[in-house]
Amino acid sequence: MDHFSNFKIWVLTLSLIFQSVYGFYLPGSYPHKYNVGEALSVKVNSITSIDTEMPFSYYSLPFCQPAEGIKDSAENLGELLMGDRIENSPYRFKMHVNESEIFLCRADPLSTENFKLLKKRIDEMYQVNLILDNLPAIRYTKKEAYLLRWTGYPVGIKVQDAYYVFNHLKFKVLVHKYEEANMARVMGTGDGAEVIPTIGNGGSDIPGYMVVGFEVVPCNFMHNVQSVKNSKMYGKYPSPIKCDPTTVAMPIRENEPIVFTYEVTFEESDIKWPSRWDAYLRMEGSKVHWFSIMNSLMVITFLAGIVLVIFLRTVRRDLTRYEELDKEAQAQMNEELSGWKLVVGDVFRAPTNASLLCVMVGDGVQILGMAVVTILFAALGFMSPASRGTLITGMLIFYMILGIAAGYVAVRLWRTIGCGDHKGWVSVSWRAACFFPGIAFFILTILNFLLWGSHSTGAIPISLFVVLILLWFCISVPLTLIGGYFGAKAPHIEYPVRTNQIPREIPAQKYPSWLLVLGAGTLPFGTLFIELFFIMSSIWMGRVYYVFGFLLIVFILLVVVCAEVSLVLTYMHLCVEDWKWWWKSFFASGSVAIYIFLYSINYLVFDLKSLSGPISATLYLGYSLLMVLAIMFATGTVGFLSSFWFVHYLFSSVKLD
Repeated sequence: MDHFSNFKIWVLTLSLIFQSVYGFYLPGSYPHKYNVGEALSVKVNSITSIDTEMPFSYYSLPFCQPAEGIKDSAENLGELLMGDRIENSPYRFKMHVNESEIFLCRADPLSTENFKLLKKRIDEMYQVNLILDNLPAIRYTKKEAYLLRWTGYPVGIKVQDAYYVFNHLKFKVLVHKYEEANMARVMGTGDGAEVIPTIGNGGSDIPGYMVVGFEVVPCNFMHNVQSVKNSKMYGKYPSPIKCDPTTVAMPIRENEPIVFTYEVTFEESDIKWPSRWDAYLRMEGSKVHWFSIMNSLMVITFLAGIVLVIFLRTVRRDLTRYEELDKEAQAQMNEELSGWKLVVGDVFRAPTNASLLCVMVGDGVQILGMAVVTILFAALGFMSPASRGTLITGMLIFYMILGIAAGYVAVRLWRTIGCGDHKGWVSVSWRAACFFPGIAFFILTILNFLLWGSHSTGAIPISLFVVLILLWFCISVPLTLIGGYFGAKAPHIEYPVRTNQIPREIPAQKYPSWLLVLGAGTLPFGTLFIELFFIMSSIWMGRVYYVFGFLLIVFILLVVVCAEVSLVLTYMHLCVEDWKWWWKSFFASGSVAIYIFLYSINYLVFDLKSLSGPISATLYLGYSLLMVLAIMFATGTVGFLSSFWFVHYLFSSVKLD
């Protein structure tokens, strides 16, 4: 009964949390109501390119600057780590007021340096990323009969050796009438009025609008530089401007200024506030995701079949036959024991480098836990692409908290291998706290020096580096040590059989056992590789990845496959009297990382053909290596723990003297 009431309290608490969170409508922020004529300000993010993968600040190029100076917008940890730098921009709109031929500024004459830089950025296909009311600017282009969507617009274009900067922008803002009654329903709470600012006095008839779309068409227009000499910012450009995105008119030249202008139109739209992100998240290739899941299920069923056969046929049959015989026959049978029963005195012999194994399994549990929690939260919609940076921030927080699990598992496994010995638990938990984060830090520092060298905003600022080190040593390490302390206090796992003094000789194998172990990684990779393509495209091609529901299913399938693969391999090794199963069980499923790394090299060569320069390729390979190591730790841990459970179960069910 007590359990049930506890369960009820949990459910209540969870539903309360959900209610309060949903009160503020998850993706992004809650609706902002603008009155007609109210100012709307556009922000700029870093300029990005899928050719170099190095973001730069918008104001590193000779664009117009806001009159009040450049100010940083509020950012979270995740945004900074992703290389996002959101700043204010000179573009200003008034809600529901169409304006055309707005003069923005006349930039200084292009110095040789700026001229070269602009040409370089145009060659590298850099995109300008504008944001209005948390929505990135979207650009539509026609290709044959298809309408293609892009976020952002290119800095410029090269046509027959001449370079053109897009100096006129045509904005279209989609707005939806703000509806009080409707809003409270959308928010999912009855008392929506508390959350949403009410209109005027008791909801008078001033119409308010919400921004539900933001489109941009970049053009290159032949400006008359002399005619705007005395124009003020936001003044009227002296002559009409016709924006034609298909033609270019004014190339950039050294020592000549660039004039920037823009126009904006507002259009009422049927898009409701909650679905304003749909344009960015058009489900591309959902059939492919289902195909990938079906494919994984086939692999799993096949493996599960093998596992069942092992359990039923071999283990059960051996045990029953063994127990039915009388004493004499048993003695005779003892002499001709087959396969795994022969290694009974060696199967729990401590592996080489036992402490390293414990540390890697501890870190694996931490990474695995972080992945599960992050993907679960993302699938529930708490980390939507609308709230930039929350995914990375969430991962960091979950990783630090799960230090407790890492310390606990590492130390408990250490004590189990040492048959209950407390000695050295502190050093094991220290190593668990520093092993994977240490590797990650080493890789990130090297990559960071490369980014600093090229003045990219992707570089982590020194202050953030200090913050990360503090988080690591002031939160993550102490939590891991606490986990280690609990692990040292918990009872170690008793082995069901005694280990002999003298190790048994392993008979010569037909083929090296490591070959099998490395080959086993192909099965988990098979369940993963289709989803991997989407994730890679989202990281490197600047697409939005949001199908976390699919990712969750694929992730669960991956864990199941890793467990099954490792279990089958461990059984095969024991059957040929190879009792050194500890490390092999870890790498049987962990070897999937090798295939993922090979896949990322393949992706670099065939999909990111345009990646220019050795720095970009180094960055790509560095980040891929970090991802692959994390995957190896997590999948290896799944394999090892399932094999450990299997061996323990197998030998505790056999009665040997």
